[in-house]
Amino acid sequence: MAITLSGSNLTVEKLVQIARNNERVELDPAAVERIKACRAMLEEKVKAHEIMYGVNTGIGEFSEVVLNDEQVKQFQRYLIYNHAAGIGDPVPIEQVRAAMAGRINVHAHGNSGCRPEITQTYVDMLNKGVTPVVCQKGSVGACGDLAPMSQIALLLMGEGEAFYKGQRLSGQAAMDQAGIPISGLEARDGLAAINGSNLLTAMSAILLYDANRWLKQAEIACSIALEALLANLKPYDLRLHQLRGFPGAVRSAAAIMKCITGSDLQTGKLKIKVQDAYSMRSTPQVIGAAHDAVAWAKQQVEIELNGVGDNPIFLPEARLTLTGANFQGSPVSLPMDMIGAAITMVCVMSERRLNRLTNPALSVGLPAFLTKGAGMFSGMMLSQYTADMMIVENRILCMPASIQSIPAAADQEDFVSMGMNTALKNNQIMDNAYGILGIEFMAASQALDFREFTPGKGVQTARQVVRKHVNHLDVDRPLHIDHNKMKALVRSCEILEAVEGAVGSLG
Repeated sequence: MAITLSGSNLTVEKLVQIARNNERVELDPAAVERIKACRAMLEEKVKAHEIMYGVNTGIGEFSEVVLNDEQVKQFQRYLIYNHAAGIGDPVPIEQVRAAMAGRINVHAHGNSGCRPEITQTYVDMLNKGVTPVVCQKGSVGACGDLAPMSQIALLLMGEGEAFYKGQRLSGQAAMDQAGIPISGLEARDGLAAINGSNLLTAMSAILLYDANRWLKQAEIACSIALEALLANLKPYDLRLHQLRGFPGAVRSAAAIMKCITGSDLQTGKLKIKVQDAYSMRSTPQVIGAAHDAVAWAKQQVEIELNGVGDNPIFLPEARLTLTGANFQGSPVSLPMDMIGAAITMVCVMSERRLNRLTNPALSVGLPAFLTKGAGMFSGMMLSQYTADMMIVENRILCMPASIQSIPAAADQEDFVSMGMNTALKNNQIMDNAYGILGIEFMAASQALDFREFTPGKGVQTARQVVRKHVNHLDVDRPLHIDHNKMKALVRSCEILEAVEGAVGSLG
């Protein structure tokens, strides 16, 4: 079923459906009428020679330069040319698709001033699978993502490059093969296509979707480790967390107990400690804090997805043009900097449980480094090294980008969000996080193999999925193969889907 874009109903989940699962999109009929009404007003103002930024003036430091009628016709083309100034490898297709959907949703408000043909062309490109080639680097996250959005806009003129049916083609060839007419650019069209933080917001939305699923897997991995370490389960009593009041902690404790329910640990027959280490008993508070951070960041991202991030903004009902800075990426980059830190924080705790599983002084009777042949074999000793390296890299990447402004455009743009840097480094943090969590899954499953009691239903299910991909480490073997299999397994969410199928939703 197609997703209708109206300017006000786009969620993270819907964006992922469009971007990742190629769900069709439709432009709401009322939105089309709003776009037409706004365009009619703009054309009247152009004919009347009313001065409007980026329509009949230059941009940035050249905003005081007024263009004549002939220049107005040509200006949008050169605007796109000079802003298509990125560098680096192509942005993943799903992220470009998400940015295009976000830009359509901005236009749907009817405040951007572009022709409806511009918006409809983007709709057609999404539905027919034409995805512009966009360089990863070049945006400073203010005046929007000008460089990458300009590479998208090149296709409106039949230029640039695009991915289509698995091939990288010229923009003209891709549009021709897909049967999409070239709209061309008229007054205002170019700036209306690029002047918003759409790519960094799209990347952030997709990452938040994945982060939520990753955090649920962190709770599953924790549950296996807790069983293997004969944990005291009192710290996961919901009443404890309800008394403090943080919703994320309540959610996390409930998820962990869902996985452990049915375990012999709940019978009181197994000898446990009066109180466990922080890396065990603080897990709901720590993962819960990350849940709460994701909830706030998602709220900010969805406001941006459904807002008018543009400049200038046209108010047809008031016959008014307003210039401002609604393209500024800080409302997204600040919470997303926190998300990188939140994911890293959970990774640090995962590694601490890995340490307890492998360290014979802390593992409550488990063999050293989870091998019965200690000395001859090293077991999972080196797995910890790998996890530690990735954690340090994530810590380095956690430096906030939102405070790293560098002035540009002769100080006309003297504060920028650097939100694209946030989005790019969060992708690296998330990539490492899959590997770190995969190693905990592997170690916790290995440890549980040495225990002779019945674990919880969710824990049993998770271990069964792990064992489909990685065998018990009986004698030493090259671990990089297992590590990469586990990283791919966590990324795929196969464990999550199996566990939720067995015990119900984890949140």
